[in-house]
This record gives sequence, C-alpha cells and structure tokens, in this order.
Amino acid sequence: MRSRYCAFALGEADYLLATWHPRTRPSRVRLDPAQKWIGLSIKATEAGGEGDTAGVVEFVARFKTAGTGHRLHERSRFENIDGRWYYLDGDHL
Repeated sequence: MRSRYCAFALGEADYLLATWHPRTRPSRVRLDPAQKWIGLSIKATEAGGEGDTAGVVEFVARFKTAGTGHRLHERSRFENIDGRWYYLDGDHL
C-alpha cells in the first residue's frame, strides 16, 4: 500500500500498473499532475502477512488540488500471487 501511495505521489503510472491485479488492471492509469499528495494514514489491516494469499488495508490518503485539500478513504483488497502483492480493488468509504 505504501509503495502504491508513493507511486501516486511521484507520478509513477508504470509502477501502479505493474502492481495492479491482472484481473482488474486498467489498460492505463491517468494521473493528475495538479494533485499534490501530502499524507497517508493506515487505519486498519486484515491479513496480508507472510503466508497469506489475501489482505485488506483501510487507509486515508490526503492530497491538494488547486490549493484545496481532499481525502481518499478506501478499503483496498490485495492478493498475493507467487510472492508478490497486487492491488485487486477497493471500496471508497
């Protein structure tokens, strides 16, 4: 989760695609260069440890656009495939 947040903050669309689950991966990621990511708080986790095949992360990511602050609050689901974690999908809270 933290690495994907950093990829959003740094504009690394290729990394986001590479860490997106093949079943739900879009053909491309459109990043808004006007968004300035300013913080990530992990609120809760479920599973996602060594030996698990799935996990959930609830987080709040904060960003600004044109000087206005915004929050993205989501419960993201991840799946482990051959030792690598992939973002599957999420629910906005």
